[in-house]
Amino acid sequence: MNKLNLIKLSVGSESVERLADWQRANDRYFHVTRMWPKRASEILRADGSIFWVIKGLCQARQKISGFEEVIGEDGIRRCRIELGHDLVRVEPTRKRPFQGWRYLAGRDAPRDLATGLLQDGSEVPHKLMAALAEIGVR
Repeated sequence: MNKLNLIKLSVGSESVERLADWQRANDRYFHVTRMWPKRASEILRADGSIFWVIKGLCQARQKISGFEEVIGEDGIRRCRIELGHDLVRVEPTRKRPFQGWRYLAGRDAPRDLATGLLQDGSEVPHKLMAALAEIGVR
């Protein structure tokens, strides 16, 4: 079975660290959206994630643990996407702007970022990896 995920712009986030800080500070490990994914059960069966696009690059993912219907103060039904607490960095991949969320097949999803090590054993800075992705170098 091919893994099925969602991809979403993290509007207002400057970095993965800022997104993580905001989620921790607000104890908010969910995302509310107007549209309910018709393939929600497939995402859950596949142990899918939401991939976050920050500053034009897909940079991180979070495991989706469930979907819940919520009704806003305006009386409109919405979908609350329940998320795991851990943000996993992925290989920075350029993405064009889009509205809402999109499905993302596992074969098209950026791979989890292996710790990039230099010859001396030190880690490649994430900003450098993002800059390389920006110019098309992996």
